Amino acid sequence: MKIAAISDIHGNLGALDAVLADIARRGVDVIVNLGDIVSGHLQPRATAARLMALDLPTIRGNHERQLLGDPARMGVSDAYARAQLLPQQLAWIDGLPASLRLRQDVLLVHGTPTSDLVYFLDSVTPQGSRAATPDEVATRAGDAEAALILCGHTHMPRSMPLPDGRLIVNPGSVGLQAYDDDHGYPHVMENGTPHARYAIAAQGADGAWTAQFYAVDYDWEQAARLALANGRPDWVTPLRTGRVDAA
Repeated sequence: MKIAAISDIHGNLGALDAVLADIARRGVDVIVNLGDIVSGHLQPRATAARLMALDLPTIRGNHERQLLGDPARMGVSDAYARAQLLPQQLAWIDGLPASLRLRQDVLLVHGTPTSDLVYFLDSVTPQGSRAATPDEVATRAGDAEAALILCGHTHMPRSMPLPDGRLIVNPGSVGLQAYDDDHGYPHVMENGTPHARYAIAAQGADGAWTAQFYAVDYDWEQAARLALANGRPDWVTPLRTGRVDAA
């Protein structure tokens, strides 16, 4: 079986279309969407429309949860998306599960099996963010029974096999290759290039899963101009370079 995993689109329709076209050339059995779908100052309504028509196995991320919450506590990315979305699109988001079993041995989560905010394959310390250790990942995986756990949230493409045979895979972000955050401690997440990211997990004849990561060209300059026009100058450098600040 071959599963294409996409995550963290953040309303970047140009990046999504490029990724979907690349996946189509590679012949997978199913595409799954791991959340953080529309929030951001790009094309939330058009992105939701594209994905609703595709009817992919989809879970919600923390941003889907937040944009349906209290408007007084909503961040600017969620507020922009909510204002743009149609009633039927909001209803679709409201119906998305927090996690999903694609099969008995394949689990989809956004953050970890118990949280949509906790990083799975990265850790935040007072010194910033870093790749998580095997012990940290095993603790976060807990007793979740799945040979393959697909996650998102951090925008960082990573995978880690655990000693018990489980494979944890984060495909990275389709739509935004860098951001800064202060959850836990102030930190930045940066991929260093603007390419749209996704991954394909494949199960071999022996039942073991492996993951391959892909970086796809798209018109990120157009996306950066759109973010600027829609009032998010702070997204311009991340979209153009995959870094939070210009070098």
